[in-house]
Amino acid sequence: MLLYPNAKINLGLNVVGRRADGYHDIETVFYPIPLCDELELERVNAQDCRFEQSGIVLDTLPEQNLVVKAYRLLQRDYGLDGVSFRLRKNIPFGAGLGGGSSDAAYTLCGLNRLFGLGLSPDCLKKYAAMLGADCAFFVENKPVYAEGIGNIFSPLPLNLDGWHLLLVKPDIYVSTADAYAGVTVGRPEIPLADAIRNLPPDQWKDAVFNDFEKSVFARFPAIAGIKKRLYDMGAVYASMSGSGSSVFGLFRQKPARMEFDDCFVYECMFSVDR
Repeated sequence: MLLYPNAKINLGLNVVGRRADGYHDIETVFYPIPLCDELELERVNAQDCRFEQSGIVLDTLPEQNLVVKAYRLLQRDYGLDGVSFRLRKNIPFGAGLGGGSSDAAYTLCGLNRLFGLGLSPDCLKKYAAMLGADCAFFVENKPVYAEGIGNIFSPLPLNLDGWHLLLVKPDIYVSTADAYAGVTVGRPEIPLADAIRNLPPDQWKDAVFNDFEKSVFARFPAIAGIKKRLYDMGAVYASMSGSGSSVFGLFRQKPARMEFDDCFVYECMFSVDR
């Protein structure tokens, strides 16, 4: 079984409150994009899993990978036989794109099909939530308005078909803890869900914001520079995704390919066939 776990971008991200448990309440919109990893699952005559990884190098042990952790959850509850996993990483990590979370969710869904477990989407979401706040989003993979710690989802009617995306991820690591430490808590003048629902993308520039940008840009001017370049190229809206370090722009027309030194660059047009 060959699966293609996809990435997501955040359209806006507001840190709206501090919680007693040390986390923060946020509001954001998750939107799937067709940048994908490749994940192959195969049943094997064994009592455990095998894991191979290629592509972008991850500096983690196999047992720390979310694919293996997802397998362990279902193995614990359903006594799964052995599975061979082969993961090719194409989605940059530490980018605010949810690549690891997507791998985990696709693993759960793939194992459900491979072993005929008959688990419902809601059940799969509960397992996914054990692996990360945004993991459950990738079970159904549709645009959502996310609240809480990014784990409470409401469907959001949003269609970017026909728009072009240019995504740039510099070789910069942004600590999520540091990003939260530098943020100012508060709600935007225009509620995020209302702005996304009621305004076209070419009006988001003055209404849809990522609260992490202020402190992250101050610490890493190169990331701020990428956003400016995207606007200079003609983007109608540009933003950092999550706590970074990737930055994306939305364009009406296919953007001219420009060089971004030492950066991962991805371009696509959203379509119903994604």
